[in-house]
Amino acid sequence: MITAYYLQGASLHMQELTTEDQLPEQVLWVDCFEPDEAERSWLSGFYQEEMPDQEDINEIEASSRFYIDKDGLHIHSLFPHKVGKELRGVNVSFNLRERMLFTVREEDIGLIRLFRNYVRQHRISVRDPLEVLVHLFNLKVDYLSDLLEDVYTVLEKASQQVFEDDELDEMLRLITIQEDANGKIRLSLLDTQRSLRFLQRYNNDDLDKPAKKEIKEMLADIESLLPHTQFLFDKINFLMDAAMSFTSLQQNKIIKIFSVAAVIFLPPTLIASIYGMNFDTMPELHTEYGYPMAIAMMLASAFGTYFFFKRKGWL
Repeated sequence: MITAYYLQGASLHMQELTTEDQLPEQVLWVDCFEPDEAERSWLSGFYQEEMPDQEDINEIEASSRFYIDKDGLHIHSLFPHKVGKELRGVNVSFNLRERMLFTVREEDIGLIRLFRNYVRQHRISVRDPLEVLVHLFNLKVDYLSDLLEDVYTVLEKASQQVFEDDELDEMLRLITIQEDANGKIRLSLLDTQRSLRFLQRYNNDDLDKPAKKEIKEMLADIESLLPHTQFLFDKINFLMDAAMSFTSLQQNKIIKIFSVAAVIFLPPTLIASIYGMNFDTMPELHTEYGYPMAIAMMLASAFGTYFFFKRKGWL
């Protein structure tokens, strides 16, 4: 699907295009979502160099993610994308030119949907493609900040459940999900930081004062958010260690009960074993009260051992 964003007066509007359509006048941004072969072929007509494919977009080397060629400035940036409770990182290819911004992506990212809604409501005011890019990154940083707050909230709830047997399995699953989310948030923050610094380095002359200020504020926000991700990693590790320690403690208590039970029944077992031997000369076997006496001895030894452990505080 191809969507063009263009200026009409002072407002930004959008229009879905087919491969048969021409770009609207004053177009600032062309967004290509899940392009098929025909759309990719149509879009490649606007590139002098080879259009990046998905494999190129997902490369992790700096030289592949941030570079300049005949088509302008290229940034492949990682955007957070939440599907249910799962947080994923999706790479988006940005090609910034003097009068137009091209993006290629394979997933319907929530932040771009949010940008589309802002366009419909005329809440976004831009004059050039560079401002579109800055707005998208600003939304991204704000969203990453909100995601960190969500992780805080979930971990706060998990910390209250860490010593509850009934909730332990669910809590461990929750902690694991938050650890994965926090890692992806940190990765996205670092990637955004690199993208903005690259943009600042090579497009500084094209940036007006408000854009420079906005990029500077975003970089400051990222710097302030990164320590929070490290704190969350520490908190997650603490909660995981506490949960595992609590599990081990509960298991030790169960093993302790079985161990004490085995020791309590050891003296009665010894008595029963002695009188279970088949020797001819065992006077107690022929007495009238031999059986009750053996039962009494077994009970006395069992209760005696129990009260001894109780007095020592081992139970």
